[in-house]
Amino acid sequence: MSSSSSFEQPQVITCKAAVAWRAGEPLDIEEVEVSPPQPLEIRIKVVCTSLCRSDLSAWESQSLLPRIFGHEAAGIVESIGEGVTEFEKGDHVLAVFTGECGSCRHCISGKSNMCQVLGMERKGLMHSDQKTRFSIKGKPVYHYCAVSSFSEYTVVHSGCAVKVDPMAPLNKICLLSCGVAAGLGAAWNVADVQKGSSVVIFGLGTVGLSVAQGAKLRGAAQIIGVDINPAKAEQAKTFGVTDFVDSNNHSEPIPQVIKRMTGGGADFAFECVGDTEVATTALQSCSDGWGVTVTLGVPKVKPEVSAHYGLFLSGKSLKGTLFGGWKPKSDIPSLIEKYMNKEIMVDELVTHNLAFDDINEAFELMREGKCLRCVLHMSK
Repeated sequence: MSSSSSFEQPQVITCKAAVAWRAGEPLDIEEVEVSPPQPLEIRIKVVCTSLCRSDLSAWESQSLLPRIFGHEAAGIVESIGEGVTEFEKGDHVLAVFTGECGSCRHCISGKSNMCQVLGMERKGLMHSDQKTRFSIKGKPVYHYCAVSSFSEYTVVHSGCAVKVDPMAPLNKICLLSCGVAAGLGAAWNVADVQKGSSVVIFGLGTVGLSVAQGAKLRGAAQIIGVDINPAKAEQAKTFGVTDFVDSNNHSEPIPQVIKRMTGGGADFAFECVGDTEVATTALQSCSDGWGVTVTLGVPKVKPEVSAHYGLFLSGKSLKGTLFGGWKPKSDIPSLIEKYMNKEIMVDELVTHNLAFDDINEAFELMREGKCLRCVLHMSK
């Protein structure tokens, strides 16, 4: 091999990463080895990554350890693997937890974003060869959602990355790689909220507030936010919530409260908590005949939804969605454009900015319900 070609060949990088060794215990900042990108993969220098509740839930309950969590991330391409033509070194990118191969049955259907090749990865490995790209002293460290952004460098499949406008601020648009996009897409793509309609949203975190924003932009006349934390009421107004319901502060069942407020049930209901009992409550809260309930949350316990069949006989429907129905490569650039044109709010959801080394503080803030999105900044 000539010296010039060996010089261009990416080498193993040693960098800092936040490694989970035990479920629910503080992450350790460790030196990890990050392998070069394999065919159709890219290695990214992570610039910013935000903490999503799914990271928290997985960290609290995971048995697949050691692991590097993190999946809402923006960075710069450091190197590319063989066969990659879409990206080059220096490109700004978002990493996404569900990919788009562009050729499977789902990708070409025009009906779905559930890519059969690069869909949600649950084994902690790379899609291509079922191996990891992280190791510590020669021992493998598992990935999370095929992203693992709680590391200064990470390797992702090129189908799980989206090239973005280099003018877009990476410390803000990282939120569009999961939570904000999921909420907007649930309102626009999945429910297709109509002008003048009534909407109820259970859970006013980042996803719920993004649903509210999406419903407001569609012209919904009434947007009810339901949460157990009354401190969220004021901020929710900024995103379009017209009425706040503290679910701990009512003696009658919440579906009855919503039906009374909406004159018979909301046209659209959204479950953004990650609780299947709340999904049932949302279904009970939407209107007979045409009410649509969309569930977005990922439950930690009791994954089965139970509902009386009469709810469906009465004409209600229950839908689920992953990433708001967006195809990442096809659709996310248009969301970034909307953000750059000030058509959608993202900045307002960033409540904390912390250095990467303070990642455990970010986990505590989210566990205590004191933040919406905490953005972690890698050292320069």
